[in-house]
Amino acid sequence: MLQIWDVNWFLDVEQCPCDVHFVEWLEENKVKGKTIFHFGTGGHHHIGLANHAKGAPNDILGITASPKEFDDFVKLAIEHAQLSRHYQVLFGDIYLLNPRLLPKIDIATLFHLCEFRGDSQDAYGGLTDAEVLDKTLETMPKGGLVSLFTGSFAGDAATAIAMAAVAKGRLKRLADFKSLQWYEKLA
Repeated sequence: MLQIWDVNWFLDVEQCPCDVHFVEWLEENKVKGKTIFHFGTGGHHHIGLANHAKGAPNDILGITASPKEFDDFVKLAIEHAQLSRHYQVLFGDIYLLNPRLLPKIDIATLFHLCEFRGDSQDAYGGLTDAEVLDKTLETMPKGGLVSLFTGSFAGDAATAIAMAAVAKGRLKRLADFKSLQWYEKLA
């Protein structure tokens, strides 16, 4: 049975500011025309809604394992038809990620890497967190960007995975932005 997240995460900037900080980073860096893969949409869908409010400068594909968060996306897409032209959400377990089903990704937000992997993924052949990073990198061109959330309870484990990719010459560590770590794909 698929592991799901049976809650609906609402925007709580004090506990989890990563989505807000990502939107601020996009604005500060004037990022436009990019394809963004966003792991963990939250029921708030802040990144997709902020992109829509700015005239949809980027195309965003989110993934959630929460039926409630997915239902909230469906309601938003129905209420705001144009939202779904530049923001779509997949329902599923990121540990079943198949890069052949994804578009070319310029930027990946892996804010929740290492937070959800459990024994249930073993039962259906789920990827490890390191493999999730590897599969994400397969979709990216050289120069693609990956962001992690330093405030995650699993942030140290996620950083260790990213730094292993740095040691292998696959990623380059970039400067942080607020609560976000940044990496650039090298090869």
